[in-house]
Amino acid sequence: MSFNRCLEGKRSAYDKGVQAEKLAARFLERQGFEVIEMRYKTSFGEVDIVAYDPNEDLLTFVEVKARSDYREGIEAISFRSRRRIEKAALSFISNHEAYWDSSMRFDAVIISERKGDILIDHLDNAWMSGQ
Repeated sequence: MSFNRCLEGKRSAYDKGVQAEKLAARFLERQGFEVIEMRYKTSFGEVDIVAYDPNEDLLTFVEVKARSDYREGIEAISFRSRRRIEKAALSFISNHEAYWDSSMRFDAVIISERKGDILIDHLDNAWMSGQ
């Protein structure tokens, strides 16, 4: 099923983004992550998904992009976007004492389409803080 058909009836970019984030969250849960927050908003910025891997005591801040191909999705995560996500991540940690001692990283989930199939690519350690 094509990604656009999957979103049939959804017209706005906002709605498409929300649907992509839901697909990404389900994908991460199947990989063993616990989704803690969706669309975590602060005055600094927003994190699409905050997920926790209990096996590694790892808090992951995930940016989700739905694009026509993987490369376009990765390129859509700008330096400025990364800074906002990093600031929002620090805000999350400071407000959630349970995760103060957890490791953290920044991931990306790219949702694209090829030959009518939806592809979900999870890039762990998509970037390091400050880069």
